[in-house]
Amino acid sequence: MAADSTDISFNSLVVTLATSAAVHLGDAADPGTGQKQPPNLDAAGHMLDLLVLLSEKTKGNLEPMEEQFLTRVLSELRQRYLEAKRAE
Repeated sequence: MAADSTDISFNSLVVTLATSAAVHLGDAADPGTGQKQPPNLDAAGHMLDLLVLLSEKTKGNLEPMEEQFLTRVLSELRQRYLEAKRAE
């Protein structure tokens, strides 16, 4: 693999999924194009579902800091998703 294994962490996985959700919510620029896209709530919801699944499947197996980080990210994304749904 090209990446150094020290660059890979649970939190980096969470950030990757959360960034994708933010792009789909229209809050962050698409890394490929550098431009913000209109919200795609179906895709954002799918990314949120993946994070929920990750949370469920890793319950009891995370370090406390990882658990706190995932919980915070999920909370923020859920709130933002609901705001986007209301604005739709």
